[in-house]
Amino acid sequence: MNSSAKFLAASLLALAGAAHATEGGGSTYANGSENFMAGAGAPPGVYGLIYANHYSADRMNDSRGNSMGIPGFKVQATAIVPRLVWVPGVKVLGGDLATHALLPLVNLKVSAMGASQSKSGVGDMTIGVGIGYTHSPQFHSAVALDLTLPTGGYNKNDMANIGRNYASIEPLYLLNYVDPKGFNGDLRIGYLFNQRNKDTDYTSGQEFHFDYAAGWGLGNGWTLGVGGYYRQQTRLDRQAGVSLADSKTSGMAIGPSLKYDGGKGWFMTAKWQFERNVKNGTQGNALWIKAVFPL
Repeated sequence: MNSSAKFLAASLLALAGAAHATEGGGSTYANGSENFMAGAGAPPGVYGLIYANHYSADRMNDSRGNSMGIPGFKVQATAIVPRLVWVPGVKVLGGDLATHALLPLVNLKVSAMGASQSKSGVGDMTIGVGIGYTHSPQFHSAVALDLTLPTGGYNKNDMANIGRNYASIEPLYLLNYVDPKGFNGDLRIGYLFNQRNKDTDYTSGQEFHFDYAAGWGLGNGWTLGVGGYYRQQTRLDRQAGVSLADSKTSGMAIGPSLKYDGGKGWFMTAKWQFERNVKNGTQGNALWIKAVFPL
């Protein structure tokens, strides 16, 4: 099967998740989901986070970044993602230990070539552990390891799948610089090691990616700037042990981003990002909202 035919088949049978989603072009991580304060440290305690996302795309691109022109193609996904973070007050390697877990709740609709399918339910769970460092009141960093588990519903014959049916391991490095009256910047850098989908004997290639945010604090709780993501698959997909030519996914997104800090331990961020230069994946836009509050 040539790469274009392979990708079209994958795109119609394996669309999934809260973001652009094919087995050959998607990701277990929702690229662009993080924003300002992604790498910020926190004092000991338990914290609740809520991510809200709406993603829409009517374009599927091939390996050269050109639209495949699939008649009636459209993906719409809305997700609410609760996340729990625990900082127990334990020092490890000079930093503060933290653990977290998140579980997406997703509504997904996929249409193509006169057919459509909708699904709602629980997506793939992510759990992780990290160590945070406070270098100054403004500068923070963290190292972490996340594990995404195939807890979401999946059927290889369906157009719409909320789960991906494979696990991923992701080492992370995060940076945060915060100044209420100056520059603010964040990076969440990750590398995905994807496991095999046993139902299709398909292994998505390893992927380097990062979310970013950069802006300026106005001194009244508001920070205004831009944010988005960059992703680059570093290894080819494999099926039945055979590497698939032209199967690497890449792309980026950028858009306006803002943060409001209530000054009492809680804050909110919002971002509207537009995807560009996507290869082997859907290209659309997404609204992301994040709220963080101590419990």
